[in-house]
Amino acid sequence: MSSEKKVRTQKRIIKIESVISKRQTSLRLILENIHDPHNVSAIMRTCDAVGVDTVSLLYYIEKFPKIGKKSSSSAWKWVNREKFTSVDNCFEVLKREGFRIYSSWIGEGAVDFYDLDLTGKVALVVGNEHRGISEEVVKKSDKLFYIPMVGMVQSLNVSVATAIILYEAMRQRLGKGMYDTSMITKEELDERIATWLKK
Repeated sequence: MSSEKKVRTQKRIIKIESVISKRQTSLRLILENIHDPHNVSAIMRTCDAVGVDTVSLLYYIEKFPKIGKKSSSSAWKWVNREKFTSVDNCFEVLKREGFRIYSSWIGEGAVDFYDLDLTGKVALVVGNEHRGISEEVVKKSDKLFYIPMVGMVQSLNVSVATAIILYEAMRQRLGKGMYDTSMITKEELDERIATWLKK
C-alpha cells in the first residue's frame, strides 16, 4: 500500500471512529407510514447529521418507499434501520429496551415540544404526510407533543418537522455533554469500524 493510500485510509478510520463514537443510541426515531421517498431521504440525512443511531420503520399501510443513494446523499447506509409491521410489536420492543415514546400530534393532550426533556432514552414518532400518526400510536404513546407555530398554516412538511425535533434533541444533549462520551462499547466500535470501511 502506498504511503498516500495509507494516509487516506487512516484519515477515513479517524473520521468513522469519530462519527460512530457520537452516535446517540438512547435517541430513536420512528417513521410511521411516511409515503414520500424524498421525505424519507431528507429525514435519513438529518438522522445521520445529529447522530441518531437507529431508525424504526413502522410500515403497515404504506409500502416502504424505495430510497436511492443519490437522494439520501448516501446517509441511508450510515444509519441502522429496523422494520416493524405493527404498532404493538414496535412499541413492545422499544419499551422493553427502556425507551419512552413521544409522538408528534396536533390535538388534545399534546404538550409544547420545547417543554420535553429529550436527554433520556426516548423514541420520537412522526407520522404520514396526510394522516399524521395513527389513533393506535396516539393511545399508546407515553407523551404527545406539538411544535408551536404562529402562522396561518398550522402544519410543516414532515421532513422539516423531524429536523426541528431532532436538532432540539441534539441541542439538549450537547448541553449535557452527551456527545463527548461514547454510548458504543469498544468491542462494538471496532466491529462497526470494520463494517463501515467496506461501505
